[in-house]
This record gives sequence, structure tokens and C-alpha cells, in this order.
Amino acid sequence: MVRIIVIGYMGAGKTTVGKALGKALGMPFYDLDWYIETRMRKSVAALFAERGEEGFRKLEHAMLHEVAEFENVIISCGGGTPCFYDNMDYLNAQGDTVYLKATPEVLHQHLLMGKGVRPLLQGKTPEEMLQFIREQLEYRENFYSKARHILDVNLLDTHEKINISVNRIRQMTGV
Repeated sequence: MVRIIVIGYMGAGKTTVGKALGKALGMPFYDLDWYIETRMRKSVAALFAERGEEGFRKLEHAMLHEVAEFENVIISCGGGTPCFYDNMDYLNAQGDTVYLKATPEVLHQHLLMGKGVRPLLQGKTPEEMLQFIREQLEYRENFYSKARHILDVNLLDTHEKINISVNRIRQMTGV
């Protein structure tokens, strides 16, 4: 049974790499945020607005325990998922965790280019975003670094580099 769980900060490429890895391995890919949105029939942004961060994190924790029981899957988690409750220990117990690690500056650039709504970044200027990313990443690194495998994704800007990352994850996890 194979279960690879991709973690990292928002904008690190978890969904992009997870999808590519699933395709390369012929395995289903689940993005935890998409799974939550499908099950709840609401966007993550709407759930954040309705429930606040604490309410959303409780829901996320419950949904994580559903999806992380699936077998022969690739899962990507939201950036905050590993940082709440016992989620990081649980993820390590469930499968091979891979931390996609990037600098705050690279993450900032990815997030500035991204089209998705990021509830934690709403209303921030680009300078405030960068400072927020730096502060959060410093705090979250303690959780992310517990992953079984760490992959530098600072230069994940072409299909070729995505494929290189997929191959590195395959080597790290032995699949």
C-alpha cells in the first residue's frame, strides 16, 4: 500500500507536484482543500469566513482523518494542516510525508502570481504578505521539518523541473 502526503506552505506547489506524481504513478490524487470543498459544498474561503480559523481547522482535522485512510493515493494538504492538533504525527503514521520547501521570497512570488483566494492573505499589501509569509514559515518550519522527506522546490517553474521533483519524490519514497 502506498500513501504519499505532500505538505508545505501555500504556493509551494503541493497541488501541482501531487497531481504530477499521481499521474506518474497511476494513482488517484486528493487535494485536502478540494476534498473539503466537495464534501461541504462550500469554498475554503467561505468556510473560513463562516467558522473562523479555529472552526475551519476542526473541520480540516476531521476530513484529514477520512482522506488519509485511503489506500494507494497521493494527498496534498493545506499549508496549515500539519500545524494543528496532532496532524503532523498522524500524517507521518499514515504514510510517506514529503515537505516541499521553498524560501519566503519564492513563495511570495508564487502567491502573487496565483489566482486563488487565500483567506490568510486577504487585504494584505505585497510587503505585508512577504512579512506574513516569513513569520508564518518560521513558526510552521517546526512542523514541516518533521516530514520523512524534504524536497527543495525553489526552482519549480517549468514542466521539466516539476518532472524532476516527481522523480526525486519517487526515489525518496521508493515507489
